[in-house]
Formats: sequence, C-alpha cells, structure tokens
Amino acid sequence: MRLNEITYTNAQPVDGYGPGFFRIGGEVHDGAVLTGPTGTSAWAGYSDAQTLLALSEHVDVLFIGTGKELTHIPADLRTTLEEAGMGVEIMNSPAACRTYNVLLSEGRRVALALIPV
Repeated sequence: MRLNEITYTNAQPVDGYGPGFFRIGGEVHDGAVLTGPTGTSAWAGYSDAQTLLALSEHVDVLFIGTGKELTHIPADLRTTLEEAGMGVEIMNSPAACRTYNVLLSEGRRVALALIPV
C-alpha cells in the first residue's frame, strides 16, 4: 500500500475527539468548537450565528457536526447561512470531522462547527 503525506495549507485538521472535547491541530479544545481557515476557537452553538457568518467570505462549505447523533439545526440558522452564500452540510460530529479532513486535504474552502459527542 502506498501512503502519501498530507499537507494542510490553510487550516488545521481534526486529529481526534472524545466525550466533550476535540483535538485539532494537536491542541485539545473542550466543548463546542469552530475551525477553518481563520483558526480554531470556542463556539457558543446554534445561537452564535454571527461567528459562523464571519466565515462567509472564506469558505464555500460549512460542516456542522450535531454531536453523537444527527439532528436538525434551527431552520432560521440554516437559512441565514445559505443566504450568506455558504453551503451548509449537517451530519453527526464524527462524520463531519472525517469529511472536513478529506476536503481540507484537497485544498477546499471548508470550515467546521462542532457540538461535542
């Protein structure tokens, strides 16, 4: 099997996660987190639309991880993000982490908002 080293140029990958935390770019972040081309920071959850909207000029797709299980996000949040020009993909947090890492490794303009598992 041939292995290729991946170089992430514009953001940090998700290295791991567990109950209540995420490890992104080698650093552990407790609670909900937002990561992408502008860095990694705590995220206040679905009521914090402004933080997500600030990414609209930097990303094409925002992945929202809804925790251990796939759940709906508030409809008004999704509408607001889509009207700002972002594609919004909702999935459980583990799947969101994996998908984000793959697209990030391809150099895509993506960000990731996560609720802990």
